[in-house]
Amino acid sequence: MTISDKLRAKFEETRLDNLGIGMRVAQEFRDGDYVNIGFGIPSFAPSFVPEGRTVILQVENGVLNCGGLVPEESPQLMDHDLTNAGFRPILPLPGMSFFDSAQSFAMIRGGHLDVSVVGAFQVTAKGDLASWSRYMIGGKWTGILGGAMEVTIAKTVVVAMEHISSDGECKIVNKLTLPLTRKACVDMIITDVAVVEVTPRGLVLTEVAPGWAAKHVQEITEPQLIVSPELKEMQLG
Repeated sequence: MTISDKLRAKFEETRLDNLGIGMRVAQEFRDGDYVNIGFGIPSFAPSFVPEGRTVILQVENGVLNCGGLVPEESPQLMDHDLTNAGFRPILPLPGMSFFDSAQSFAMIRGGHLDVSVVGAFQVTAKGDLASWSRYMIGGKWTGILGGAMEVTIAKTVVVAMEHISSDGECKIVNKLTLPLTRKACVDMIITDVAVVEVTPRGLVLTEVAPGWAAKHVQEITEPQLIVSPELKEMQLG
């Protein structure tokens, strides 16, 4: 399912940028949550944790209790030995600790994560996730699963992604056409145009980006959406 040129134009003009998605994701963090942040769009969320709320970030490459991304306007704060899972420099915090990846994944597999925020290429109405990364190695495409198959055992899994792909294909689909990462693991999808909850009765549309209506979101979503009677505009402040 590819979107129309008219809708693509609307999408490009009115969708949230990656910072906006990160701002909305951060609103899902509760005080005291242990949160794993994936690379890409999810990595922006820690920079927008609401004031007065304590969130302990866990990075799968071996860091606990770190800050968000180092602001681009503050390169003097960058330490390239202190990075997130996507190798982007992150801010140090008092009490931050370091450990090897075996201990990191023991924390994850032990059920100690309250929230995981991951990117995705596709998500289904049942919460099935496709998030394999693809790299060109030796002239051939190679799939890299990364840590997503592990971190998606968290108590709550939030997908942060763009609603459509760069070539105009729907990313919220009826059936995965890309390799499966984990079945029925996603609880919420936050995109540049909508917030969608994954429930036993289907996908519930709870929020839309400014300038968007439920019918517009449906046009770029394969599964039928259930529109919440309390549907509201996404608030980023």
